[in-house]
Amino acid sequence: MEIAIVEAGSPSLRAEAFALRRRVFVEEQRVPEALERDEQDEDAFHAVALSGGRVVGTGRLVIQPGRVGRVGRMAVDRAARRARVGDRLLAALEERARELRLTEIELHAQCHVEPFYARAGYARHGEPFVEAGIDHVVMRKKL
Repeated sequence: MEIAIVEAGSPSLRAEAFALRRRVFVEEQRVPEALERDEQDEDAFHAVALSGGRVVGTGRLVIQPGRVGRVGRMAVDRAARRARVGDRLLAALEERARELRLTEIELHAQCHVEPFYARAGYARHGEPFVEAGIDHVVMRKKL
């Protein structure tokens, strides 16, 4: 599977990213639709993974106070989950954070994917908690 990671800078790419997020979070994981989109979507940096011109993955980077980035809304199409799409998306979001001279990235990882983020250098901070009905843990990585 050939993958290209690009910024979702156009309205059409953002719409495809949001549609993928809806499929993964709302339909598959049963996250309430009202929680899937938020006010941070407007100003966030959104990256998408393209395969054959189709969005197969997405994630966003939000700048927080103190030069800390927050990665979130990472979603990969079911058919692309074993193709290292998440690895490439996370690397692209980290690169964007470095370009912005951020010093750290924080994220709320679903507990079942904590090992994915740990392999990328993220460390758990604190105890698990429930967010949108799913167990999560805060993870951080210094840049």
